[in-house]
Amino acid sequence: MLLALCAAAAALAQETFPGSAALDEQVEQAIRDGLIPGAVLVAGRDGRILHRKAYGNRALVPAREGMAIETIFDAASLTKVVATTSALMKLFEEGKLRLSDRVTEYLPEFQGGKSDITVRDLMTHFSGLRPDLDLEPAWSGYETGIRRALMDMPTGPPGVRFVYSDINFILLGEIVHRLSGKMLDEFTQQYIFQPLGMYDTRFRPLASLRSRIAPTEIDPATGAPLRGVVHDPTARYMGGVAGNAGLFTTASDLARFAEMMLGMGERGNVRIFSPLTVRKFTSPETPPDQPILRGLGWDIDSSYSLNRGELYPIGSYGHTGFTGTSLWIDPSTRSYVILLTNSVHPKRGKNIGALRGRVATIIAAALGVDAPGVSVVGYNETLEGAGVRRMIAPNHQALTGLDVLEEEKFAPLKGKRIGLITNQTGLDRQGKRNIDVMREAGVQLTTLFSPEHGITGKEERADVADSKDSSTGLPIWSLHYNGRYRMTPEMLRGVDVLVFDIQDVGARFYTYSCTMIYALDEAAKARVAFYVLDRPNPITGVHVEGPTLDSGLESFVGCYAMPIRHSLTLGELATMANAERRLNANLHVIRMKNWQRGDWFDSTGLAWTDPSPNMRSLNAATLYEGVAMLEASKNYSVGRGTEVPFEQIGADWISGRQLAEFLNGRFIPGVRVYPTRFHPASGPFKDRQIEGVRFVILNREQFNSVRLGLELAYALQTLYPGRIDFEACRRLIGNRKAVAAMKAGEDPRSIEQGFDEDLAKFIERRRPFLLY
Repeated sequence: MLLALCAAAAALAQETFPGSAALDEQVEQAIRDGLIPGAVLVAGRDGRILHRKAYGNRALVPAREGMAIETIFDAASLTKVVATTSALMKLFEEGKLRLSDRVTEYLPEFQGGKSDITVRDLMTHFSGLRPDLDLEPAWSGYETGIRRALMDMPTGPPGVRFVYSDINFILLGEIVHRLSGKMLDEFTQQYIFQPLGMYDTRFRPLASLRSRIAPTEIDPATGAPLRGVVHDPTARYMGGVAGNAGLFTTASDLARFAEMMLGMGERGNVRIFSPLTVRKFTSPETPPDQPILRGLGWDIDSSYSLNRGELYPIGSYGHTGFTGTSLWIDPSTRSYVILLTNSVHPKRGKNIGALRGRVATIIAAALGVDAPGVSVVGYNETLEGAGVRRMIAPNHQALTGLDVLEEEKFAPLKGKRIGLITNQTGLDRQGKRNIDVMREAGVQLTTLFSPEHGITGKEERADVADSKDSSTGLPIWSLHYNGRYRMTPEMLRGVDVLVFDIQDVGARFYTYSCTMIYALDEAAKARVAFYVLDRPNPITGVHVEGPTLDSGLESFVGCYAMPIRHSLTLGELATMANAERRLNANLHVIRMKNWQRGDWFDSTGLAWTDPSPNMRSLNAATLYEGVAMLEASKNYSVGRGTEVPFEQIGADWISGRQLAEFLNGRFIPGVRVYPTRFHPASGPFKDRQIEGVRFVILNREQFNSVRLGLELAYALQTLYPGRIDFEACRRLIGNRKAVAAMKAGEDPRSIEQGFDEDLAKFIERRRPFLLY
């Protein structure tokens, strides 16, 4: 009776799903064309089955057997995500595994104990290892397979090229074994499959299940199809349990698994993973210069992701198996597609990629545009934080907070005595000073405050004195005078409201953000309302880079625990600091209009005004976070005193040609380097000609400025050891581990990957405070 009820429910769902007829046509045509002997197809959303049907035959030889819903399939490479990746997710959230660790931390004998390959490299297939182990002459045994994988030599450096490799996951399966003390099959049964009720999912299925298993290819040794024995020869040689293949499962069990993943680690009352773990492993983790996107284990957008179809968005994820299995999951529509076939029966050689894609497209189209709970904006924000870069067309109509307040005739400020913190960047869209438009609107400005570089932005000294505005005669208090960075009670006397209106450049060590945070703190103490007139982050609100500031390294060039490139507007930063530091300030952010997180400054339609004397272009601002990391080293020029500061570096001990050749040989994403000579008018080599290199950004969406800074540190330490004073730069870098790694000459890719966990935490921290 229970089976009858389930069948009736499935039939009812299929009748009401608008894509069912088209799905039937596609699968049945594939059977007629001889692509597949049969299939089981399941589509679901929000815990409901939309379409579930068995088609054709389970076996063709030695005798025909009809396909059934509960047919057990050799999952092939679905093993990589359903079993191996899941096991690693458990170990990761238990603190037993770090993605940025070298594989040798867990497998000490790997590559003779000397390898820069990380766990992340294995999981994203960027290890440089070959696709598979040699199978001839024949060998056998799990330990033999592991020994061969440990010794297999890479064909290239890690992090450079995507090569889909079974060796990667064989090694990952052994990491599960060593960290847990359990073989992969035992670990996944205990912690994944049994808790989810996936009772037909296992390695090395029992002989009693043989009649339900779909056979695969004919074994030349026996002349009979493989049935209940893993098809993948490497996994078969290893005894049927390996990280790359060996799992057997049903469509019903995979539906349970997909529902758990869409439930952010939970199905029913059973929680397998934390939501953050699911988000981490299904977000892009591949290098930014690569044309493909892979998560940790999961495929997102690559030559292997044809089963995504043409409508599911980038950001959904899945995997395929060589035997003809596939799974695709889309968080934005909370739906999934499971297509299980044994296309290698009775022999291999068929390509079902097009079928997989058509099936997924039909299902996605039939979901409609009113899928409940879809939040495309929120989902895009998740992807951006993980590394997916959007290209947004210029809108040419962004309005700053000043422009918005001007439209409102400054109503919130009327009748109050205003103190304005500003400089030369405080202009409206017409180029008028905020000081002047406020006074013209009848705002009672009583006091001005200036940050580093003074009210005009031209000062290049540490003792910018108090003064008066030459046009209005208003007093100007300097917030950059011989270490005085904060307001005093005297400065706030006669002020009811503080207004902050300065253009920032998006770097932690650019001091305007600390000027704002200090002022917000003092406003809270004095019970003075604080308004931030928000302005764009000129280098977008999506690229988050570099280490988070360590406790104990706070200074005026880093007063808040955030990465070097934080991708916040100052309004968002003020909101975040007010909440996290419990300042309880009476804070108001006047939001911009028509600015999107992916916008660069040149897509806003706003005029560029140099925020400081040496910040002369958007190109310089994009390079600044990496180039300025080492600026505190006294014998090193970042181009101050030239026409292009922060776009070149040099010293009297650098050979420009040698350094350029070294850096270009590193293939740094999005940038090229060429040798140059320059003659700075200020700075460490004033009035002397020096050699160095200049940077050309080729693709700013791929470019990671902090990565460039790490590569510079690595190159300079390799070519000219001891010349850079890394300790002097520790407050700019802001992270002790990063400083130590640079001094030790560690590979920049490894250092950069070491930031990932802290960056992920910061992205989660900032999420509640994003205004755009």
